[in-house]
Amino acid sequence: MPPAHPLPPLPAIAVRLARLEAFVFRCPIETPVRTSFGTMHDRPAVFVRAEDEDGAVGWGEAWCNFPSCAAEHRAKLIETLFAPLAVGRPFASAAAAFAELTRSTAVLAIQSGEPGPIAQAIAGVDLALWDLAARRAGAPLWRLLGGTSDRVAVYASGINPERPQDTVAAKFAAGHRSFKLKVGFGETRDVENVRVVRAQLGSGARLMLDANQAWSLEEARRIAPQLAAFDIGWLEEPLRADRPVAEWHLLHGATRIPLAGGENLIGEDAFSAAIGAGALAVVQPDVAKWGGISGCWPVIDKIRAAGLRYCPHYLGAGVGLLASAHLLAAAGGDGLLEIDANANPLRTSLSASLAAVHDGSARLGESPGIGIDIDPARLRALCAAG
Repeated sequence: MPPAHPLPPLPAIAVRLARLEAFVFRCPIETPVRTSFGTMHDRPAVFVRAEDEDGAVGWGEAWCNFPSCAAEHRAKLIETLFAPLAVGRPFASAAAAFAELTRSTAVLAIQSGEPGPIAQAIAGVDLALWDLAARRAGAPLWRLLGGTSDRVAVYASGINPERPQDTVAAKFAAGHRSFKLKVGFGETRDVENVRVVRAQLGSGARLMLDANQAWSLEEARRIAPQLAAFDIGWLEEPLRADRPVAEWHLLHGATRIPLAGGENLIGEDAFSAAIGAGALAVVQPDVAKWGGISGCWPVIDKIRAAGLRYCPHYLGAGVGLLASAHLLAAAGGDGLLEIDANANPLRTSLSASLAAVHDGSARLGESPGIGIDIDPARLRALCAAG
């Protein structure tokens, strides 16, 4: 893919917060969500509410899927660490706030051994500040960031290993034309699941795979060639994210399947190294795990400049999904938005626009910000009813 034109600078809209809050929600689900490293028995969410001194409000979301106590922990970080740092302080922009919150807690992240949770909390705050900025400007976030179209291409993800063909059939009927299947559950089972799903889809639909860091280099080099025959769009995190670059290069040379990763990287330097290493064809920052929009925007610019494909990772609730969608729409290109195929009322109740999928794409509309208002009491009742 040739290098793309540079992205425009992020807009600077000054903000001074009067209040910063975090809300924890948990919705029960009938069917657990399985990955190679763990299972989700409910769907958690941490929503971040930022209110400025004029009463304008924005919403963000911090990643909290694992471990099971993560949501409460991230919320406490926001309430006890970041609210005191951010409230009442003037910032020239959301990006300036992101930079200052990151700088002022860098040593604490090292000292506490919690760079991930702290980065996730900052990401949630950043997303809330960008929603707030767009609402203040009276524009949808995708347009505030410089986008020219509200249309995003999407794919159904998180497809569990138990009868994946049933989920694929349901999502195809709902308008999806691209799908991502979970693998990493044993070589025989993985290959058979991929065979069944590809046979079901035929040659006209995209099929990607996500191993969730399940394999050693030896396992990946043995299994990937077996999967290549099924026309795989990309193989995501076949190795642990912290494995040496040399291992990724060896796997890259052993399979014709494009490799994907990035959801577990923290910091612009880590992304620059991954982009420059040359093993990844698809780079997948997650706005709720690190960076929000302020951190991910320059990373996306580097991805595009390297001729690689930007496809945002996302497997949470509706706020972060909408922020991911607006960011992808603003960046443009041929990226795909990840939409979880598993049940999650905290996603579907807040992202109706993304549920309306037509021939593999969805529209975001013209509402200011990310386009939704949140009533915490309604969400609590929704979770209690589930």
